Amino acid sequence: MAMNFDQGNSDDSGLMVEMNTTPLIDVMLVLLVMLIITIPIQLHAVNLEMPLGVSPPQKVEPVVVRIDVNAASQVLWNGELVPDRLSLDTRLQAAGAAVAQPEVHVHPDRAASYDVVAAVLASSQRFGLVKIGVLGSEQFAR
Repeated sequence: MAMNFDQGNSDDSGLMVEMNTTPLIDVMLVLLVMLIITIPIQLHAVNLEMPLGVSPPQKVEPVVVRIDVNAASQVLWNGELVPDRLSLDTRLQAAGAAVAQPEVHVHPDRAASYDVVAAVLASSQRFGLVKIGVLGSEQFAR
């Protein structure tokens, strides 16, 4: 800041025309100090609310039933030969009545008869099984 001093040899009457900025600077400094004081202290911690009580039960892996239909159109239940349609229906009915229904994976052979595969799928649906999947369909792509 520059200040003007009256030298006494000029014709001026000694009036200063500039504005006095000292009170403005004082007020701004006071406001700056008040702002710094009112800013909350930054904490380097993250407040988390952790759940209390018993943790949820572990997810139970589903039971998988694999039904294979081989080239001779024989039905296999988890690798065990099913002798006839009635015993297959009995097993499917028991699986459909279970509290936790198993996943049924039907795996037909390319040379298997369509009638047998369709009968397995229809029986599965008829006995209320909802988790049915057909595996190995890529072998039927041309």
